[in-house]
Amino acid sequence: MNETIETQTPVLTLTPNAIKKIKSLMEADPQAKGKSARIYLEAGGCSGYQYGFSFDDKKEGDASLTVDGLTVLVDPQSAQQLKGSVVDYKEDFGGEGFAIQNPNVKKSCGCGNSVEI
Repeated sequence: MNETIETQTPVLTLTPNAIKKIKSLMEADPQAKGKSARIYLEAGGCSGYQYGFSFDDKKEGDASLTVDGLTVLVDPQSAQQLKGSVVDYKEDFGGEGFAIQNPNVKKSCGCGNSVEI
């Protein structure tokens, strides 16, 4: 079952694999203790924006989701650009990492690390 951050329309859906991996990363990082996971978009990369992940405290205006003891935050600007996105964590022969399916992306770069929205 996927979990969704709700504002008036869904901002993010996290797959069980993404939730498990984020929790694992938080448990391994002593500086993450007492913080939430933050997913955001920032200017950069060859296509204009790149995804970011950090451990942070909730700020005014953040959308948030708490599921299975994990709280995920999204700032208001990123929420507009991430609306309807699905965050997954994949492990296969090609490697491992977070994969974001964002319906707002117009194009992405060849390396897959940055997007145009």
